[in-house]
Amino acid sequence: MVRPFELILHAEIHYRKGSDYDRRLALISFDNSIEISITTYLSLNPIQRGNRTYSKTDVEKWKNNYHSKVDFFTQEIKTRGLPELKGKDEIVWYHDQRNEQYHGSGFGVPEQQTLDDIRQIALWIFSVLFETANVEKELESAIFESDKEYIPSIPDSFVVPREPPSVEAINDPTKAQALTIALMLGKWNENNKYDLEIIRRLINGL
Repeated sequence: MVRPFELILHAEIHYRKGSDYDRRLALISFDNSIEISITTYLSLNPIQRGNRTYSKTDVEKWKNNYHSKVDFFTQEIKTRGLPELKGKDEIVWYHDQRNEQYHGSGFGVPEQQTLDDIRQIALWIFSVLFETANVEKELESAIFESDKEYIPSIPDSFVVPREPPSVEAINDPTKAQALTIALMLGKWNENNKYDLEIIRRLINGL
């Protein structure tokens, strides 16, 4: 559960900063955490997920793509008799908004309501699959600990773009590159030489 929680934490930090640039990264990371939460859960040994078992054929089918992963989750909450916070159609819609940020011709700025909703979905899915009663409390604790050390940020070597003057689509390749690398990394430690080496290789590769 560490990896999906790290993505949620990374998204939450950008969500709270609230700039246009941070809002884009928050949307991408919250959406990524949804997919990683489901994939991680399906990859666990049954003893690590309350002895719940699924056939190998079903697991491979569910892990095939984003839609099938959401199919698993919607089926899972029905099996457990849990209320449905959001339907598959809504979850997929937010995923499409993420794709527009990552794959679209330009980068718009996600609406605050979109961020609020996808955040709620990400925390809901994580809490159900990893049986964490109060994810909000865990986030507050993690952010408090990170505040004592450092807040993850884009390294200067990424040439972090200045905030755009408006919410119009951005077609600057430098900004697109920075978002792409940030998405690939998810989270890094600026004091870790191995993380910095990976960052350098990514920059050189792009």
